[in-house]
Amino acid sequence: MNANITENLFAALNIVVLERINAGLFKIISNLPSWFREFCQHKYSLGMEISILQEEFYFLQNFLFDAEEFWSNSNCKNLTSGIWIQIDPQGKEYQFEARATFVEDKKILLIEVLEESYRHRQNIIQEARQRQLNYQKLIKNNQKQEILIHCLIHDIAGQLNAMNGCLSLLEFENLTPQGRNYLEVCQQQSFNQENLMRKVLDTFSAEMMALEKFVVDSEEAPNILSCVNDVVETLKPSFTLNNINLILADAIDPLADWKVQGDKSRLDRVIFNILENAVRYSPPESTVIIRLQSKENYIYVSVDDEGSGVPLETVNTLFQKFSQGKDKSSGKSGLGLYFCRITVERWGGSIGYVPRSEGGSCFWFCLPRFLS
Repeated sequence: MNANITENLFAALNIVVLERINAGLFKIISNLPSWFREFCQHKYSLGMEISILQEEFYFLQNFLFDAEEFWSNSNCKNLTSGIWIQIDPQGKEYQFEARATFVEDKKILLIEVLEESYRHRQNIIQEARQRQLNYQKLIKNNQKQEILIHCLIHDIAGQLNAMNGCLSLLEFENLTPQGRNYLEVCQQQSFNQENLMRKVLDTFSAEMMALEKFVVDSEEAPNILSCVNDVVETLKPSFTLNNINLILADAIDPLADWKVQGDKSRLDRVIFNILENAVRYSPPESTVIIRLQSKENYIYVSVDDEGSGVPLETVNTLFQKFSQGKDKSSGKSGLGLYFCRITVERWGGSIGYVPRSEGGSCFWFCLPRFLS
């Protein structure tokens, strides 16, 4: 490509090419596009030397200071000014971008008017804003749907309570053995439905509350050791019925400060869900151990069991909504661990699972200590 074509090419691309001679003094080394003349009263042409008049090109005022430092010290390939908007004397708006660079040993200043590229960038920004608005709209629609689900389940729960009352009264009737078997099946299924609805309500309620700012004072901050003891007492019959030992690890100081961020009712539910999983997947005559540790500004709770562990194909989805383990016929909703995750994370903590080297599972979570 000969020099004449190159000089005309830059003009066609709306780019002015200047070679730095001295500070503030440049030589024009390309043909000038028409817009350049709109800002300069003097007639300039290829080969002339020009002092950049910052009154006409005020967007260069600061950039030229940076460019001088760049040409003196920098090993980078180029320096850009970013987009600047300027209006010519006739009131037309232009979008400029300047670039300082090197061509061999020459110091070059490029001044470009952006047209298509500027519109492209603006379109990208506009599309990003539109997607953000669509995302916010989706969030609001999801919240409305969750509120609807919440209301429907409450309505169903009221009818289920009435049915449970009738089933309880049937226990006092003179039923045949077969009729009593049917009654027990109905009561068990009713219990399962109540448990499912409770988990759904807990989960959707926690999701909505996760969008709110969490505040707690020292009187409301739960004692995590106290919560563990309460849940252990609640679940002892289930562990005894399944012939599983449930113990707290040694060396837990009951007088230590075990207060954490959160609220007691939901923390109880987190601990309950993890221990309920442990009893479901632990074999008879095995042991489940609960450990508490204080590390820096966090308190860690871990639950070790001696079950078969979590299959590798389900480890990555354990804490997702509606995720279920290998026992899909258990009637469980796959919401328990998901509830634990969104609750713990809302309070600034984390939760996870690791396989035990000797077999079994270790589920753990940590919460920030309450600092009064």
